[in-house]
Amino acid sequence: MRTTDGRLPGPEIWIRGPVPAPEPPPGPYAAVTGPRRFSWLGTHGGAGVSTLAAVYGGHDCGRDWPGPGDPPSVLLVARTHAGGLDAVLRTLEIFRLGQAPAGLDLDAVVLVADAPGRLPRPLAQRARLIESVIDVYRVPWVQDWRLGDLSAAPPRETEPLVRLTDPAARRTR
Repeated sequence: MRTTDGRLPGPEIWIRGPVPAPEPPPGPYAAVTGPRRFSWLGTHGGAGVSTLAAVYGGHDCGRDWPGPGDPPSVLLVARTHAGGLDAVLRTLEIFRLGQAPAGLDLDAVVLVADAPGRLPRPLAQRARLIESVIDVYRVPWVQDWRLGDLSAAPPRETEPLVRLTDPAARRTR
């Protein structure tokens, strides 16, 4: 049975007076002050973590959890091949079950194209499954990165990722 405004009936919570500040997250991670920084965490070898950290900024964790001095905001990275997408799903499950180190904040998944062109249907379906549970940023195939040239501006398709990772970009756009 729904109420007249379309909501299900249930208890209402009323707060009176000042609301206390939230407790800091548990764990060994320092409180974030200033612009938000990210730790890039690869869900499998060859995901592209070092390249993304070099191009977009942030801390390169490789495949290890961020350490106590590293930014606690995590961006999971994977290639768009079957093994990469499966690795993301396994890592998301670690976060869902609360088995990731305390104090880490999973922000999003970054899927890096494993080849030029469109994803085959079975891989596109897996990518949509991931998108149904968390924000996903996609990075297209960049031939210059494959050749080791990281000097060019990030691809235009990654503008949302640029805004997320670059505080100056958020202010100027």
